[in-house]
Amino acid sequence: MTTLEGRPATALLVIDMQHDVVVAAHDRDGVIARIAAMVKRARKAGAPVIWVQHSDAGMPEGSEGWRYVPELTMKAGEPVIHKRYGDAFEGTGLEAELANAAVGHLVVCGAQTDMCIRSTIHGAFTRGYDVTLVGDSHTTEDLTELGAPPMADVIAHTNLYWESQRAPGRTAAVVPAAEVFAS
Repeated sequence: MTTLEGRPATALLVIDMQHDVVVAAHDRDGVIARIAAMVKRARKAGAPVIWVQHSDAGMPEGSEGWRYVPELTMKAGEPVIHKRYGDAFEGTGLEAELANAAVGHLVVCGAQTDMCIRSTIHGAFTRGYDVTLVGDSHTTEDLTELGAPPMADVIAHTNLYWESQRAPGRTAAVVPAAEVFAS
């Protein structure tokens, strides 16, 4: 139901599952395992898998902390979007990749829930995409010292408000990983 005409495909968007981003993330190993299983199912279904990789002064491109966790393997030919902002669309070639693959629906997972995940799902939705957030496959670090709620509450709240998101001609949903690209 995307507002983007002629774009019936669905892509799996894996955001920032990098060493330094998830080193102390909530349910790190569980999230990684669920993402790995979704990547495998997406590939089997012929759905594009698009990897997003953040860099900044604290996590420079090419550093060990910038690299993806070894449990998630990028396949040759799968797009890798390099970003410097929370929203994976800002200042990147993501929109062109999605247009080339006729993608109008994004299934989003990864890190960090309260930063890059939120920015990207909102950015996609306002650009006309249908957006499904994988409720058990996004994570965050403990930012309670900065006034944030506990990690599990940040994740639960994001799932709560995203499943109620509405706009003309677009859909938003929250689903568990087991339902993504399930046969």
